[in-house]
Amino acid sequence: MKIAIAGAGYIAAIHAKAVQNCGGQVSAVVEKYSDKSAAFANQFGIKRQYATMEELLSDGSADALVVGTPNFLHAPQALAALGAGIPVLVEKPMAMNAAEAEQMLSTSEKTKVTLMVAHCWRFDQDVLWLKAQLSRIGPVLRTKGYGVHVHWGPVGWFTQKKLAGGGALADMGIHALDTARFLLGDPQPVSVYARIGTFYKDFDVDDTGVLVVNWDNGAVSYIESGWWQPHSDGPEAATQLYGRQGFAQLFPTLLELPDPVKNKVETVKSGFEFPRQEHCPQSMYDAQMAHFIRSITEKSVPNPGGVEGLVNMKVVDAAYRSAHSGKVVEIPSN
Repeated sequence: MKIAIAGAGYIAAIHAKAVQNCGGQVSAVVEKYSDKSAAFANQFGIKRQYATMEELLSDGSADALVVGTPNFLHAPQALAALGAGIPVLVEKPMAMNAAEAEQMLSTSEKTKVTLMVAHCWRFDQDVLWLKAQLSRIGPVLRTKGYGVHVHWGPVGWFTQKKLAGGGALADMGIHALDTARFLLGDPQPVSVYARIGTFYKDFDVDDTGVLVVNWDNGAVSYIESGWWQPHSDGPEAATQLYGRQGFAQLFPTLLELPDPVKNKVETVKSGFEFPRQEHCPQSMYDAQMAHFIRSITEKSVPNPGGVEGLVNMKVVDAAYRSAHSGKVVEIPSN
């Protein structure tokens, strides 16, 4: 399969490696800066370089597209490709806001062209192991999750609202949000209360956030997002789940199951290494790419698809509105 990559930065390179590791060919790169495009093309043996999406589409040199550009380009680039019949894997956040995400999902459904959103933690071995074990802790009542950079934060377009849409919440908090929702079985959000601000650096997007999300299955999720934080209780996507019959967590990944007969708590370990050599391993992105390719060849709806991406964007939008108003924001069911 010939897959084009839009973007030539860090995440684009990870996706390009994933394409090659899955037996595909990175057929083209779309990048407006010629020096970045040339270096990326040289790194991955790419023959075609384009400055714009229009140039790529007019040449017709791709079976699918990965959008790994700044957030403000996600919707226009994805919509152009979907309109041309080219399946799309778009990086998170899906778009600048829920309105753009809604348009992307609608276009995908109308054209019957695959749209997948790169919520990568759904393909992580620890996450999948824990999800398979959750019935052992009973119904989950609440979760705590973390999407936080400690003593570090991005620069460039990430810190500009007109290019990124949001800050640490859109960049990191969305990992914690989607991981919690995935583990809970993808319930629908009912309401959000958030406190969000900028305290550590001077830019026009947030570097600190706390969210409380109520779900329609009765569970509630507490989520922390941040850049440049002095501390985090867990690494990216770390999640704790409190069930009626026990406790579960990611990183380190384990279960705690009370045994009333023996009057003790049994710890069930996943057996996975922690800390990991790479917290965000290439294998996770390879599994994600394999799912994208399979959804195209089998004509199946990917998960996470446009629906999952849109739900996350609705929560993010509601969180920013809540932080602005200081009130709980309800999310309509449709």
